[in-house]
This record gives sequence, structure tokens and C-alpha cells, in this order.
Amino acid sequence: MTEYGRGSGSEPWHPEDPLFGDGGWRGQQANAGQQSPYDGQAQQQYPQPQYGDWTQGQQPGYDQQQYQYYDEQGQTHYAGQNAGQNQQYAAHTQQQYQQGGWDATGTHGHVPYAPDPGDPYGQQPVAYGGELPDFYGTEDAYPPPQPPGRRRPEPETVPGQGPGPDPETGWDPGEDQGEHAFFAGGGDDEDDDEAESRSGERRGKKPVKSKKRRTGCACMVVVLVFGGGLGGVGYFGYKFYQNRFGAAPDYTGDGTNEAVTVEIPKGAGGWEIGRRLQEAGVVKSADAFVHAQGQIPRGNTLQAGAYLLKKEMSAASAVELMLDPKSQSNVLVKPGERNAEVYQAIDKQLDVAAGTTQKVVKTSYKSLGLPSWVRSDGEVRDPLEGFLFPGTYPAAKGMKPDAILKQMVTEAKSKYAAFDLQAKAKALGMDNAFQLVTVASLVQAEGKTHDDFRKMAEVVYNRLKPTNTETNQLLQFDSTYNYLKGTSNIHISEKEINGNRNPYNTYTHKGLPPGPIGNPGDEAMKAALNPTHDGWIYFVATDGTTNTEFAKTYAEFQQLKDKFNASSGN
Repeated sequence: MTEYGRGSGSEPWHPEDPLFGDGGWRGQQANAGQQSPYDGQAQQQYPQPQYGDWTQGQQPGYDQQQYQYYDEQGQTHYAGQNAGQNQQYAAHTQQQYQQGGWDATGTHGHVPYAPDPGDPYGQQPVAYGGELPDFYGTEDAYPPPQPPGRRRPEPETVPGQGPGPDPETGWDPGEDQGEHAFFAGGGDDEDDDEAESRSGERRGKKPVKSKKRRTGCACMVVVLVFGGGLGGVGYFGYKFYQNRFGAAPDYTGDGTNEAVTVEIPKGAGGWEIGRRLQEAGVVKSADAFVHAQGQIPRGNTLQAGAYLLKKEMSAASAVELMLDPKSQSNVLVKPGERNAEVYQAIDKQLDVAAGTTQKVVKTSYKSLGLPSWVRSDGEVRDPLEGFLFPGTYPAAKGMKPDAILKQMVTEAKSKYAAFDLQAKAKALGMDNAFQLVTVASLVQAEGKTHDDFRKMAEVVYNRLKPTNTETNQLLQFDSTYNYLKGTSNIHISEKEINGNRNPYNTYTHKGLPPGPIGNPGDEAMKAALNPTHDGWIYFVATDGTTNTEFAKTYAEFQQLKDKFNASSGN
């Protein structure tokens, strides 16, 4: 609300205001013989102009309305109100203005401007208080007038509603209107603090706490989120760089005193070996092992088997130790080697009592995965003979004998299945695949070189033929008798051989022995499946070791036998 007559908060009317014609406010003051309050310094109370016959009483043409004002002593004065509308002004004539005390000399009346269609206030009362009386300073005013020296009380806020209109300006943002972000702390913090403090002092209230805390918390959240994002990006960027360009994680030194056995399967490459070493705690990363394997000579020649290593070794130390045979904890099955020798090697490698593995075979050989066509009757000395396929197998302290044997049997079963022994046995005149493995074991035991194997296979098949009149289907192999005896003698007397009637003695029993006499390798098996067809039926190791010669007739055989006796001193 604008306080009329107090000299503050209201802007003076313009001298060219059309409401009063060309004469303006200055002309009226001149006619009235008084000084305009706007020509000098602002005063606390404006003097009331006199307009000729217009007095403080009721005036015609103005709806007979009056308004009151107060001086500083609180006395009431009445003045005619200018409460008419624009249409009423338009009805006044020049004569009416002259009757009101206006001097028309040199001046003439003007018809007020027509209301502007775009002006929303064009049809409203043109003066303050035109429709409603002014209750300022009366008991009906709100707020009631205050005695000198007291401040106006703050308007109370109704719970659930907004604070109401501002007592100074009269502006009410409405109960649904919140503070703009600029006024709610979006501007300068220091300015907000000072404004709040001054407002609190002026209103007689406690200074409002600074909104820095709210703004500071928001800034802190932004910093934390932004910092966390940068940290995440930095971490993943570092990991990407390390994985792509950085050195692989690695230990240093030769490792701790804690030993560990690592089993490397057959066919494992560098990554697989490195992964197993990392899982066992030997190396820190598979990447470091692969890198070291490529840098060290012969690093890529590592074989399958069990290795006795140390924990927390550098990758380079691990590769070098694995190349040392002393670190390998394996059992090697050589082509043609008998099972009895393999059992002894397993016992020694596992550091168990002699004969332990042999006992396991007797009690649990059926659970090791043998093919269904294996013969296991009472004549077969060892049902596993011929099924511990040649190769290197992990065998370290703490492992079980049956676990090692099962690996060997599994390998043999896989190899024999690949050769399709069941179908090939029929084509070669054998009853079953088990007999074909037995032939391969004979070829492996009697042959000395790769070139001998196919000829030796033909000798076996020719001697087994019913049409064989040279040996009458007797194989007459020293290797079968030596297997029976568990020996490897070359010089066996005819008396000794002919006096033994065991089925494994092929000098006294026709046909094949009950089962294999050793573990044939790939070459011997291939030779048994693809023998020569040259008519070989005799052979003699003329030097007693590696030089084997073959003959087709008995006469040729006698010549080879004489050669053997001459070389051996018989």
C-alpha cells in the first residue's frame, strides 16, 4: 500500500498528466496561489490545493464521495475524491472547469484521452481510493496504527499456507510458488548471508542461518561424484594399460621353501601350463610365465608330467626348473615295457612300499576303465598288460596308485579305439582285438628297429597260419618265455625251454600266448595292422642286440643261426 502524504515510496505525478489538461499541476498551483510540493524538497505532508469553489465539502459530478487523510497529529481532514470514471471526465465542459476555479484565459479544456483497448486498467478508477475508502490509521485498518516508537508486527503464517503478502511491498507469491533458485541460495553466498542477517535484525527476529551449508553439501556431493567418476576412469585406464602394454605381474626370486607338485596334462600349451602354475601359487600370473617361456631357450619344449616346484617363484625361475629333469615327478612308460616294471616305478615315485601298486591291480583292476573285450581269465598273468600305454604320466608323492594307472589305461583305450582294432582283427585273421594287441606286443618285444616291425608282424601271422609246415604253428619266441620268467635272457637252452609247459612258452604251446607280454607303442601297433607280404617266416638277431635278419626258408635260417653263434662265441 502506498502511504499518501508521507513523502516516501510514491513517485510524483507528471506535469503533463492528461487528467488535468494542458494547465497541469503547476497551473493549478499558480491559480491557487500556492507552491507545488514537487518544486522543492519532499515534505511530510502535501498541502491540499484549492480549486476555486472546490472545497473540502462534497463536490458535484464526483459521485458525492469524500476521502479523508490524516496529519501528523492524527487529526482527520476530508478532501473530495476523484472517483469518477473516464466517461464522467468526458462529460465535463470547459465551463465546468471554469466554475471549478480554473482561469480559462490562455488555456482551454481538453477532453481526456479515450481508454486504450490494450490497457487492462483503462476502465478502472483513475485515482487512489476511487471505489473504496481509505482506512489508513483507523481502527478498521490492517495492521492497526502503532504508537510512536513501535514497529509493525510481522504477519503470522498460517500452518500449511505460504507466508502471505510482503508487508512492505504487498507482493504475495502465492502458496504454490516456491522461491526462485536465485533467491533460495543460487546467488552469491556472502550476499545471501548479509541479506538474511539484516532482515533478521530489522524484523526483530534471530538472524537466519546461512544457506552456505546447503550449498556446500551440494558442492561436496558433486565433488565426490565427479571425483569417484575420475577415479573409476583412472583405475580402468590403468588396468587397460597394464593388460595391453605393462609388464605382467610376477614374483621375484627362486620361491619359498614350500614345495608343491603341479600336474601338466599331455598337449597343454604355454597358457594352460601358466594357468595351472598360477592356480598352484607357483607364479603370479600366466602372462608372466608365457613371456618367460618365450625368452628362455628350450622354454617351449616342456613336456607333460608332474613337476616338483616351489611357491612364489619368478616366471623365469619356474621355466628353468621345469626344464631340469630333477624337478619332474613322473612315471615314464617305455614302449615294450612290462607292467611289473611300471608298478615298481610308481611305488618309487609315490614313495610307498614296494608291491603297493601291484596289490591295487589285483584288487581293483576292473574299476580302471579297461575295454570290454579284454581277456581276464586265469591264464592271463596280468589283465592290465598291454594297456598301460607308453608315455609320461604325473606321479608325485601324495597321489594314489590307482589314479595313475587309470590315466595310463584311459590313454591306451583311446589309442586302440582310434585304430579300430575290433574291425581290423577280423581282417587279419584274429578272433578279437585283444589278440591283435598281443601280436603288437610280440612285434614290439622282438623287433629292434622301425624297419623290423612290419617284417616281424608278417613272421607272426605266417607262423600262425594252419598251412605253416615250417614251425607247425609254433611261434618259438624267446620273449614269451622271458616274460613268463620275468627275465630278459638271450641264451636259453633248448632243454630248459622244452621242459616248460606254461601257456606263455611259445616253444611248447601253439598259437599266441594268453595275453600281451608288454605294452606296445604306436609304431608296433601300426606294424601289426600293416605287415609286409614278402614271405618272411624266420629271423635271427645276428649281433645279439640290434641287428635282426630275416629268412624265408629253413636253410636260410640255419645260415643266420651260424652267424649268430659266431658273433656270440658259441
